[in-house]
Amino acid sequence: MMNRQNPAIRRTVVAIAAAALLGTAGTLPAAAAAHRPTPAVIVGHAPTLVPEAGVWDASHHRFLLGSLRHGTVSAVALDGSVRTLVQDPALTEIAGLRIDPVHRRVLVTDLDNGIGERSTAATLGKIAGIGAYDLDTGRRLFYTDLATVAGDGGSHLANDIAVAPDGTAYVTDSFAPVVYRVTPDGTASVLLRDPRLTPAPGTYGLNGIVYREGHLILGKWDDGTLWRVPLGNPAALRRVEVAGGASLLHLDGLLGRPDGTIAGVTNALFGAGRDAELELRSDDHWRTARLTAVHPSPDTTPTAPVAGPAGSLYLLSGGLAAAASGHPTDAFTLRRI
Repeated sequence: MMNRQNPAIRRTVVAIAAAALLGTAGTLPAAAAAHRPTPAVIVGHAPTLVPEAGVWDASHHRFLLGSLRHGTVSAVALDGSVRTLVQDPALTEIAGLRIDPVHRRVLVTDLDNGIGERSTAATLGKIAGIGAYDLDTGRRLFYTDLATVAGDGGSHLANDIAVAPDGTAYVTDSFAPVVYRVTPDGTASVLLRDPRLTPAPGTYGLNGIVYREGHLILGKWDDGTLWRVPLGNPAALRRVEVAGGASLLHLDGLLGRPDGTIAGVTNALFGAGRDAELELRSDDHWRTARLTAVHPSPDTTPTAPVAGPAGSLYLLSGGLAAAASGHPTDAFTLRRI
């Protein structure tokens, strides 16, 4: 009788043990996931998603991809499974997408490039917006109309985003020679307007953007040029001379890497250019740069380099060419470089 456990005591012990396990449940999966090997290729399927850009959300161990077709943000697991995180009727198409870790939110660009379900003749080539959404819930925090801020009544297309350490966002406009500055509360202004950044007629100009130590590095899609903007004096914009011999024509998404390099993507959209990932390095704070590697893409029309788990790097191909021709597909690929 002395060795038999009182049922009430036994239930209490079980409850305490269960509570201890539940208390660590939030950390165990993430810790375990961090040690899983990163997949060489992630093939996802979602009805006509057409993702153009993505980010790695380390806090939830998932990718976030924006949809050109639906104007949504999707959470994508390493097995390629997809669920919707952001569904805001104010968004027409999403191109650029970045995480602001300081404020635990995801920032997206809004545009109308004629691919989205909500595209209209009245808004085609006229939308440039930025939205901020809670990283945990997808709840809208703010939406800012950048085309109104530009104030010129012309064509606009908000493309990519860079986020400074304090949460200030910088946005490129592919249809106007403009870069916008957006404070953490959503207040926007024109940081830079320069005719040298004007796109060639009927095509795209500014595209990828990276923050680097008080400077912005801009990529221009139509001519493959790279530009440096000192944030303390934006008027001192200057072209970055790139050594290495390879063409950067149709330079699309850019990604700043932890080692100070910049990864980029070129694509053969509309026939010219090539489908590839490339790596750029600078030894003089991006006054000049050199091309250090080019990796041809086995997937057509890649649009963005995307950071992955454990310092990995993926190349996103979301079916942009098919969507632009009026035949969006259900599949997308994240391929590890």
